[in-house]
Amino acid sequence: MNTKNGNNSLKGALNKIESLEPFRSQIGESLTTNQGVRIADNQNSLKGGTRGPTLLEDFILREKITHFDHERIPERVVHARGEAAHGYFQVYEPMAQYTKAKFLQDPAIKTPVFVRFSTVAGSRGSADTARDVRGFAVKFYTEEGNYDLVGNNIPVFFIQDAIKFPDLIHAAKPEPNNEIPQAATAHDTFWDFISKTPEAMHMIMWIMSDRAIPRSHRMMEGFGVNTFRLINADGKASFVKFHWKPLLGVHSLVWEEAQQLAGKDADFHRRDLWEAIEAGDYPEWELGVQIIDEADEFKFDFDILDATKLIPEELVPVKRIGKLTLNRNPDNFFAETEQVAFHPGHLVPGIDFSNDPLLQGRLFSYLDTQLIRLGGPNFHELPINRPICPFHNNQRDGFGRQTIVRGRVAYEPNTLADGFPKEVPPERGGFASYPEKINDSKIRIRSESFGDHYSQATLFWNSQSEPEKKHIVSALQFELGKVEEPLIRERLVSMLNEVDEQLAAQVAAGLGIKTIAPMEPAVAKKKGSMEASPALSMAHIVKNEIKTRKIAILAAESVDAEAVLNMKSALENAGAKTKVIGSNLGTLSDGSKTIAVDHTLVSMPSAVFDAVFIPGSKHSVDLLMASDDALQFVSDAYKHGKAIATTAEGQEFLLKLGINTEKTSIPPGVIIADETGALSSVAEDFITAIASHRHWDRPVLATLQGSPNSIRAALQRDD
Repeated sequence: MNTKNGNNSLKGALNKIESLEPFRSQIGESLTTNQGVRIADNQNSLKGGTRGPTLLEDFILREKITHFDHERIPERVVHARGEAAHGYFQVYEPMAQYTKAKFLQDPAIKTPVFVRFSTVAGSRGSADTARDVRGFAVKFYTEEGNYDLVGNNIPVFFIQDAIKFPDLIHAAKPEPNNEIPQAATAHDTFWDFISKTPEAMHMIMWIMSDRAIPRSHRMMEGFGVNTFRLINADGKASFVKFHWKPLLGVHSLVWEEAQQLAGKDADFHRRDLWEAIEAGDYPEWELGVQIIDEADEFKFDFDILDATKLIPEELVPVKRIGKLTLNRNPDNFFAETEQVAFHPGHLVPGIDFSNDPLLQGRLFSYLDTQLIRLGGPNFHELPINRPICPFHNNQRDGFGRQTIVRGRVAYEPNTLADGFPKEVPPERGGFASYPEKINDSKIRIRSESFGDHYSQATLFWNSQSEPEKKHIVSALQFELGKVEEPLIRERLVSMLNEVDEQLAAQVAAGLGIKTIAPMEPAVAKKKGSMEASPALSMAHIVKNEIKTRKIAILAAESVDAEAVLNMKSALENAGAKTKVIGSNLGTLSDGSKTIAVDHTLVSMPSAVFDAVFIPGSKHSVDLLMASDDALQFVSDAYKHGKAIATTAEGQEFLLKLGINTEKTSIPPGVIIADETGALSSVAEDFITAIASHRHWDRPVLATLQGSPNSIRAALQRDD
């Protein structure tokens, strides 16, 4: 080779590269593997047929997810912010008709569990109340080995194929150039990705709803998300979707409460779970299953292997088969909550996978993540991950090895150790994969049955109550209002128009978008078989008790101690928790009895509580009316639809806020004692109002219309 000509060629190539705009020079024009192999399809993993299993030979998928799993150390790449608890699970009746899994057979057996709740996008130091998906992962320590049911509080997901997971999380995480914003998706990269990923629209409806900001973990549903199989002793298989139904009902925060709590108590959910267990108010959920016979796999107008779809409960009812109870907090956060390792591939005989392409990719990702996060392949020996049943194999050595195995045999088959440890045939409890028949081509393509991206998003929207719809619109306006690139906002509004034209018009109005452009390419509208599903709305959740609800009692000097004690007694007998809130810590006295103040108005915002009681005397009420913090506390409770009760003297407080106290015009959820001062009927009505959780059909107060400064000025005015 001529050196001079070679140098000239190299110089020419460098000049050509340098002439490209900076963005293209950094990322290149072609998408490739780390070895420079050009990627023809970055949207679909390699499968055995359009609906077949993901193949291990897919080196593009494995390289992409391996790199993604190892990007951050030492905390989890996703689900870094979490809290957990110990407990147990009991099945209600034998499930032998559907599965041979032993922990689902005997109602007398309490199977130990460890459950971790988490947010997805934020770091370990982020706030609990961010708008986000919540992880709901359960480790069952069964006599057949550990079984992990790794799910979320939302039944669907953003993507259909696991090969897109790194792209999704890269888009949702803080932008890499400035690490902004933390634990939030209200920024350009997330919505840019969503605007080019229409399969995410169903999940977007859920994440923009109040389901993304739960009142507590104890009042939050859980879902297995993916479709699994149950297999009975005869080898008959059924498809299954897993649900966790909280016995306290499903309740959420509103967005303003979530924002306040992020500043006032970033550990709100963590603290709530810990304190409930310490107080003996053990959180409980029922395990529910939607079971689909193999013969019915194709009877729906959606694909049951598509993780962006749910099976409406009206089509396949949820059968509640057992109860989960959390009754013990961890002894050491790091050793347990941080070091616990979940993996959807941790199965027991009687439960198996489907060909859901999101699930298939998760099977590789979870194990690969633990290898780097927990220092090697022996993370199963950490106490929190160790099964309660014996385990024996020929795996040896490696980082973090704790078990000292004696002898020279570390292979199978062998004669030197009499063949031990030996394989166990399926009829004696050995795990055997379901013998699904596969006769198809190796191909990178998505099944046509995965092609409908909007009908279930529309179903979710149609199923919401009017307040829930209003909150979705507000959330979308907030999120898209943070997006700086107009074209991204416009693309999203066009996509929302495919979900519902009224929804798109309301969001567009808030963003100043005058004309909604049609989707390009045009979308073939597919109408689902159902117009609405009542089960998807929290408005239809049964609300008949106030167990563990937190009630604030506002009090000042000379407060009517008898009224406080009587109301506390009534509420606590109904299972609620009460706290006396004052301007200062210490005690309050009416001359005959003394009341201790639990928290101050400054340290404990209204968002922490589910309802407010304002007792007399007149002097106490006058002092509260002179407090800006007390006025703001109650006005927030009113605005957020919470129950409010007062003695007769408390009417003056309500009037100062502009709340109508005339008997024929009292707003819903506001309870006022008559002049006799009897609290028995007030307490009864108050409890009923609290059980309803929110009262959205209230008139908006004049004091709540306008800027924060005008609101505060209105609150400070004398009537």
